[in-house]
Amino acid sequence: MNQQRRNLLKYSAVFGLMASAGLITEAQAQEWNKAAFEGKSLDDVFKALNAGKPSSSTAVTLVAPDIAENGAVVPVGISSTLKAEQMAILVEKNPSSLAAQFFIPPGTEPFVTTRVKMGQTSNVYAVVKADGKWFMSMKEVKVTLGGCGG
Repeated sequence: MNQQRRNLLKYSAVFGLMASAGLITEAQAQEWNKAAFEGKSLDDVFKALNAGKPSSSTAVTLVAPDIAENGAVVPVGISSTLKAEQMAILVEKNPSSLAAQFFIPPGTEPFVTTRVKMGQTSNVYAVVKADGKWFMSMKEVKVTLGGCGG
């Protein structure tokens, strides 16, 4: 029960800050895909995103370190030459695979960067939706100090 309460407070605060800053609208906040963020495997997340099995593509660039010295703050970026509608970062061996999801407004440069937590060495996936299809690239990131309780 305490974990559910913490998650509710955390997500409420995040969405509230994003809405007040104009980063998301109320309609976008309602679109939040809870099932995708609760997915325990890549297949669970792909299913929740209606992504099928994304195709590997050189049009999707994932920028992440080869070795992350601290798994609590791993810098990850995605860029694409496609006209992206959505971008997502997945960490295969995390307790919840979907680390971040971004909705890209039309006319915006398809580039995002953030920091994610990684509990252990894992494959990291950059997934991009463009023209109704999903594309991805992957990179293994070695973690020397765990970030998800490690």
